[in-house]
Amino acid sequence: MKFQPDQFGSAITSYGPGWIAIGGQRLEHSVVLHSTGEHALWACAGFDELTDAHFTPLAELRPELVLFGSGAALRFPRPAWVRRLIEAGIGVETMDTGAACRTYNILAGEGRRVVAALLVEPGKLETDRLE
Repeated sequence: MKFQPDQFGSAITSYGPGWIAIGGQRLEHSVVLHSTGEHALWACAGFDELTDAHFTPLAELRPELVLFGSGAALRFPRPAWVRRLIEAGIGVETMDTGAACRTYNILAGEGRRVVAALLVEPGKLETDRLE
């Protein structure tokens, strides 16, 4: 039985209104984070801006699961947005961004091939520390 958490370079260490910290680096924009440690800007500032073009490239990362953090509120993506992921046999789970951050840390810490697509909306995320 382990009594200490797994450590990995791409852990989400904290988040707050309009930001997420990955490995201590504060990001103030939406982000796609892969359990391999790679992360990139996710070019969308709000849920209303999302299209299938935001989700389709996630299939190319070949995860077993995509966690969609929908911002401060739980909002589900339109079926057309995630169709390519489903057709590729990739699971998609939707939750608010705070819950997606916590879930990502657990799954990535277990060594799962997971991608988190996290919508960061300025001033709209409850503050929490995950360390």
